[in-house]
Amino acid sequence: MIEISNLCKSFNEVEVLKGIDLKVEKGSIFALLGSNGAGKTTMIKILSTLLKPDGGTVKLAGIDVAKKPSEVKKHIALTGQYAAVDEILTGRENLDMIGKLLDIDNRKEKVEMLLMKFKLLEDANRRVSTYSGGMKRKIDIAMSLIGRPSVIFLDEPTTGLDPMSRKSMWKMIKELSETGITIFLTTQYLDEAEYLADKIAIVNGGVIIAEGTNDELKDIIASNIIKLSFGSEEDTYKAQLILKDYHPVMDVNSCELKIETHESMVQVFEVFDVLKNHHIKIKNFEKKKASLEEVFLKVISEDSEREACNAIGD
Repeated sequence: MIEISNLCKSFNEVEVLKGIDLKVEKGSIFALLGSNGAGKTTMIKILSTLLKPDGGTVKLAGIDVAKKPSEVKKHIALTGQYAAVDEILTGRENLDMIGKLLDIDNRKEKVEMLLMKFKLLEDANRRVSTYSGGMKRKIDIAMSLIGRPSVIFLDEPTTGLDPMSRKSMWKMIKELSETGITIFLTTQYLDEAEYLADKIAIVNGGVIIAEGTNDELKDIIASNIIKLSFGSEEDTYKAQLILKDYHPVMDVNSCELKIETHESMVQVFEVFDVLKNHHIKIKNFEKKKASLEEVFLKVISEDSEREACNAIGD
């Protein structure tokens, strides 16, 4: 649905995007992660025809975004970081206004359908100024959907929402994707990307430094966390002392040790053998992959180190 090739954008002397290559499959949820200033919003603005690139090509549904922006606009909707709603109008009036602007057939019916879908019928005749942040976000997305877009761009869609509203928004985004709509979202919340996205890319300094599914990104870090539970506090202390070379982290309250392994199952079997030789029984064993947060911090850190080395070399 979206094809990006060697996308570049600068503002004055500052290079914001430095040759981005990406592909987003139709009907998927794609998440773009990055720190503030990494280039996420700039990319969204280019994809949604609000900015022109300095170089490279962007195609949406096979249409060149830079050459045919008016054609692209027929296929897309954009929800920015802040809800773009008229707070003087009611929820129903906001939707009806967009329907009029887009000259939508059966406008009234579509407005009612969206109010029902987003569970806003009871509050439809209240001014949006009285809505909560989550409700404003719902109306904002509903306004984007009235034109039946093929692609929705969501720029940090849950910023400022409370935990319950965030979870409600996640559910809504999943449901939109299940209808065949392609969703391209930016976020700073790693749990959001982990829960929602079919594919994730991490951008730093204007370049993509990692890309893949949630599991593929986690495989970047070879280490895994193993959690060992013991029957008593005494066994836990003994195991910590015996396994000191593996730098275990102890939780006395739960009689657990956590150990980071770097050689897959080889080190795990070594740990088992050491404990067995000292007649210490393991009550429970759990092996966990690295979290997406650990992956994000690792690739950002390594990229920054490379940049620093290159700068010294220059």
